[in-house]
Amino acid sequence: MLEVNLTAVVDLCQRAARVMLPPGGGKTINVASLLRFLGGLIVPAHAASKGGIAPLTKALANEWASRGICVNAIAPGDMATEMNAALIADAGRNAEISARIPTHRWGTADDMKGPKLFLASDASASVNGAILPVDGGYLGR
Repeated sequence: MLEVNLTAVVDLCQRAARVMLPPGGGKTINVASLLRFLGGLIVPAHAASKGGIAPLTKALANEWASRGICVNAIAPGDMATEMNAALIADAGRNAEISARIPTHRWGTADDMKGPKLFLASDASASVNGAILPVDGGYLGR
């Protein structure tokens, strides 16, 4: 899990930076997890491996900012994905999880589009090292 969720991200960020540096900059958007803020009850390995994305993002943002590279991350909350299919199919767990989200629904891939477009655009020129929750308002509770 660590290989995919953290080690691969480190490698890909370094490769992207090598491409972005000669022309003078660019933007990297990592995918962290809301578990970075919460921990997680039954998924400690996932929480730890995805949790490493946030400090990595901040460290790279600091290191590369003077060279024109912005590094940010989105942190999805409870998302309707294949990984969560069993929870969604379980009516009791689905209702419990949906009830704790202020929007009362699981997030979708479409919910990620706006935050990613913002972080990739010139509108976020002064946003660097940010971890943007995409969680239906969960962290705001």
